[in-house]
Amino acid sequence: MSYICSMKHLIFYVLLILPIINGFAQEDTNPLAETPKNDSIAVVDHQYKEDQFYLAITYNLLGQKPDGVSQNGFSSGFHLGFIKDMPINTQRNIAIGLGLGLSSNSYNQTLLITEENGDYIYTDIDDDTSFSKNKFTTYLLEMPIEFRWRTSTPKDYDFWRIYTGFKIGYVFHNSSKFNGSPNDIKLSNIDDFNAFQYGLTFSAGYSNVNFHFYYALNTIFDTNAKVSGTGEAVDMNAIKIGLIFYIL
Repeated sequence: MSYICSMKHLIFYVLLILPIINGFAQEDTNPLAETPKNDSIAVVDHQYKEDQFYLAITYNLLGQKPDGVSQNGFSSGFHLGFIKDMPINTQRNIAIGLGLGLSSNSYNQTLLITEENGDYIYTDIDDDTSFSKNKFTTYLLEMPIEFRWRTSTPKDYDFWRIYTGFKIGYVFHNSSKFNGSPNDIKLSNIDDFNAFQYGLTFSAGYSNVNFHFYYALNTIFDTNAKVSGTGEAVDMNAIKIGLIFYIL
């Protein structure tokens, strides 16, 4: 629990300070900033790159849910990292981006996970069960790979962008939590989660704030996860929709 709380606090503080850092960074590094009165020449960097920190907040959906399973409450995702920009044309408005980041994702839904004799059991919560919370959470180390198009120039710091790509994630920690009757259940490091998760990404917008979309190409759980009683595979995949902030 302390690990999760610390992660949430870290993300909260990052949300507070990143806009401040961005303001100082643009003031200090903008080559077009007002020069001293004795210097009449403004320096323009024609070899500029869009190396960027990113911060994303998403609403997480589950695709391909087993029969009877539904989502409830708000399922959130927090993503942060850094992307190295590698322009591939003379104008430098087309580039390949390669990054590294961290991601925390929660999914509130009605599939209860329990453990018995070392085996994990997946049960659809029926209408007669009273509960206040049922969710599982994943923490990932991620590597985004992007094909980047933008309307930037050496003189423009606000521009339109479309970034498409692929993201690979390694789940280094997972947990599930049920608060309800007859008793609370907490599990962590469940073996049935796929260690590697990957999917397609799309980001588009203007300046720092952009729309972001992620669609997982593989399932959250492996083939061992089956719904008790029906034997249906838990083939849910992640779909994330939200905002991403790119910060120079």
